[in-house]
Amino acid sequence: MQSKEKNISVSEEIRVRFNETDPLGIVWHGHYIVYFEDGREAFGREHGLSYLDIQEAGYLTPIVKSTCEHFLPLKYGETFRIETTFVNSVAAKLIFKYELFNHENKLVCSGETIQVFLDSDGNLCLYNPVFFQNWKDKMGLL
Repeated sequence: MQSKEKNISVSEEIRVRFNETDPLGIVWHGHYIVYFEDGREAFGREHGLSYLDIQEAGYLTPIVKSTCEHFLPLKYGETFRIETTFVNSVAAKLIFKYELFNHENKLVCSGETIQVFLDSDGNLCLYNPVFFQNWKDKMGLL
């Protein structure tokens, strides 16, 4: 269940490294999930919801679902932009959508990840942790 409110995004420029390409000279498909991670890290730094912030509050946020659709290839040395958007939900979870655009601003890949909150004992949180609800309130999310 997602809310129809504003979404909060961040954009980051990344250059494809040699070790991310396969024998065909294109980015190996598994690296797109790593790019999603780069997007989440950038989002956390920009908007005060980093993994360190979550850990300091006593929680972990494992990924329980990820999707990735590929449209165009990326090659070694190319730069691309990853747009990472937080999708607000009434459920106790983190939902991020991703769009990767090449240097011609063409959509290369899109995807989504869903993370849940586990407390320090490894129990699934059914309600938003207080620190997360405070963050949502600060960001103007209901």
